[in-house]
Amino acid sequence: MFYLWRAVAGKPVESRQEGQMAIANRVETVVGSKEDAGSKIMRHAGLLSGQLQQLRTRMYPPKSEKTLRPFLTNEVSKLTSIPDSTLKLMSTEGRGPVPSRLENNHRVYTLAQINELRELFAMQKPADALRFLPRRRAGEHLQVLAIANFKGGSAKTTTCVHLAHYLALHGYRVLALDLDPQASLSALFGAQPEVDVGSNETIYAALRYDDAERRPIREIIRKTYFDGIDLIPGNLEVMEYEHETPRILANKSSSGAIFFERLKLALSEVEADYDIVILDTPPSLGFLTLSAIYAATSMIITVHPAMLDVASMSQFLLMMGDLISVLNESGAQLDQDFIRYLVTRHDTNDAPQSQVVAMLRHLFGSDVLLPTAIESTAVEAAGLAKRSVYELELGQIGRDTHKRAREAVDAVNEAIVRLVNDSWGRT
Repeated sequence: MFYLWRAVAGKPVESRQEGQMAIANRVETVVGSKEDAGSKIMRHAGLLSGQLQQLRTRMYPPKSEKTLRPFLTNEVSKLTSIPDSTLKLMSTEGRGPVPSRLENNHRVYTLAQINELRELFAMQKPADALRFLPRRRAGEHLQVLAIANFKGGSAKTTTCVHLAHYLALHGYRVLALDLDPQASLSALFGAQPEVDVGSNETIYAALRYDDAERRPIREIIRKTYFDGIDLIPGNLEVMEYEHETPRILANKSSSGAIFFERLKLALSEVEADYDIVILDTPPSLGFLTLSAIYAATSMIITVHPAMLDVASMSQFLLMMGDLISVLNESGAQLDQDFIRYLVTRHDTNDAPQSQVVAMLRHLFGSDVLLPTAIESTAVEAAGLAKRSVYELELGQIGRDTHKRAREAVDAVNEAIVRLVNDSWGRT
């Protein structure tokens, strides 16, 4: 599978799509006789990949890119703590970034302009600079936040993208790192794993054991349409690390850093560029997830409040505890600022879910975040459009539905930011 992927991954979009369809067509020639399971899976993969690319081309023409909506002055005021009246006065007097005008004559700012305003006010009011520009200061360590769970469907990626957007909207510098071969986080940032991410363009490029092929992490970081967020995309290539590491360990053929240290060392190269790194981990406990746990300064474990999901999380915790013990015996020192559980896809009107949440709070106390990520049609609608709730414009969904979802997402992210600020010693 990985060799077939390599055969098309490095090609331009058009030829790569042709390669994927060619794989399906070649396999299809044996359908008339006898098709084994592997051939059928490859044929289906090629057909589905081609169809998805056609759908994407219709939704997002090749020359188009994702863009972020502008923000009204009242939104800017809430995000920056700069009074609306001050923004209007600055615009009238020609001070600061120049806002655009909508058809109804309302002023709007881009996120880049909002960050320009933050920097301007932080310089003008140094005693109150943190209120306007909350980026980490000297002595505050890079916060590497791993979002993890063993089970798919626990809203890991949804949590990652909403947290990244929230942080960037509030002035933090964020690196989003997609460690999941499914690469849903990458797709949400407009990087389609099958067509936009080529060979040696994922985090695997910075982790690989071959010195000649390994790349500095800075070379694989991409700017995104969302000012303040950079991305290291994922795709199937990251699975190479899961296959290569056991061979290296068995043969003792690498003279470099051991597998669990490599991600942490790579991130140290760009430590000065960011305030927070968000790791979207695979739904498994492989070498990538262990590397993420070792690199992380904190962890959020997402859990859907259903008994099957909680049982799966129990196994995840047992396995993770055992593996961390093995890492400790190997000389690894895990020193995390906090580990918290986030209840996701929470239907507050569902009695069995409420019982599960109550059980988790009884067992883990304050380690379960008080706000929960509620089940919401707004979040679902945003996900279908490959957006977050923060990207939805008024009118795309019902005002009350949008307001409830935004308040719930904000509450979760505010709780996480408080923990980060505590780790930095901020009051």
